[in-house]
Amino acid sequence: MNRFEKSKEVYNQLFGQLPKNENDPEFMDILRKFIFCDIFSEGNLEEGTRELVTITALSVLQSLPQLKAHIGAGLNIGLLPVEIRESIYQLAPFIGFPRALNAISAMNEVFEQKGIKLPLQNMGTTTDDNRFEKGLEIQYPIYGDEIKNRYSDMQEVPKFLTEFGFGDFYTRKGLDIQTRELLILVALTALCQTGPAKSHIEGNLKVGNKKETMVSAIIQCIPYLGFTPCFAILNLLNEIK
Repeated sequence: MNRFEKSKEVYNQLFGQLPKNENDPEFMDILRKFIFCDIFSEGNLEEGTRELVTITALSVLQSLPQLKAHIGAGLNIGLLPVEIRESIYQLAPFIGFPRALNAISAMNEVFEQKGIKLPLQNMGTTTDDNRFEKGLEIQYPIYGDEIKNRYSDMQEVPKFLTEFGFGDFYTRKGLDIQTRELLILVALTALCQTGPAKSHIEGNLKVGNKKETMVSAIIQCIPYLGFTPCFAILNLLNEIK
């Protein structure tokens, strides 16, 4: 199967039939062959994980038209609505509420078009009384006291991170811890944050994600983020023996 036929097969699975009478068919031909043949042929990611990676990258970029298309594609290949929602929800500590809300709005628009009843089932597992404790139960085995020690003279900051980043999001149902960590590494790649990415590479290893899986996720990001930010993270991954 040549590159065009392979890309067409994958594109049809995700989005349906190729569009006709495009204004820029040459560019779209390059795009589809690279993404849906070359990139989709690399690595060990399952199709659903590939789409969650793409949804994460596009949410960070705020590329909302493309985000809507890939949310639809994720549903087409069997992703659960809650899986898509959780992958976007957990971005709030990294990209802030305004951009997370933009992505959620785009997501809900697609869900409504697909006849998915909103709001989705509540996936939270913590209360105001235990969110710090439950967040710390996840945070400490993976990251220890790194943030607490770094910001020892401003203790509210580590407390907010534990409660908000871990207590409010990591504890939620809908995604397993391995998928959450992998998608957070993708978000940090899109944000060009190599320092935090290095910590989250170690976190990925601790929760059971292999180097090969992380490399596959970053390669999946190349068509959406470009080579430069992806090379920065691949360089870090290349240091793992």
